[in-house]
Amino acid sequence: MMTLVIGGSGSGKSACAEECIRLRSGGKKIYYLATMQVLDSEGKNKADRHRRLRRGKGFITVEQTISVHEALGRMGEGEKYVLLECMTNLAANEMFSEGAPKPEETVTGRIMRSMEALKDGTTHLVVVSGNVFEDGVRYDGTTMEYIRAMGRINERLAAMADEVVEVVAGIPVLIKKGS
Repeated sequence: MMTLVIGGSGSGKSACAEECIRLRSGGKKIYYLATMQVLDSEGKNKADRHRRLRRGKGFITVEQTISVHEALGRMGEGEKYVLLECMTNLAANEMFSEGAPKPEETVTGRIMRSMEALKDGTTHLVVVSGNVFEDGVRYDGTTMEYIRAMGRINERLAAMADEVVEVVAGIPVLIKKGS
């Protein structure tokens, strides 16, 4: 089963996703699949803040900044309850690492293949992603390509997910209900 938790920056989507995977796991082992590349002090502060917020909640952190399906091999046998944080970081990593920016179609394809394998290899997967196209600003070509890729990825993740929750001002709003 898969749940997509989506929302704007600072909306409370991470806390919502953590609670979702903790409830779904029923006290079993839960993994926090961290996708953020820490490149500067701002990134380090954000990663440290998330670690502090997760402390004592039973998460086992697995860092995987690209090709997230490869993390399955480091999660051991048996049931896998996984929280992937965050798709916006993963898309940026996939697009901008390894030299020149990759085209939107390439990034979307790589991520969706990886997500299908991750979904198939887990008992329950909760994916955190950010809303795009909300500020109405037109950016440079490379940034717009990233935003378009995120839009396509979010659409495909929502179609793949059993449940979709949008977090607005800390309030989870069920958009798609699983069976």
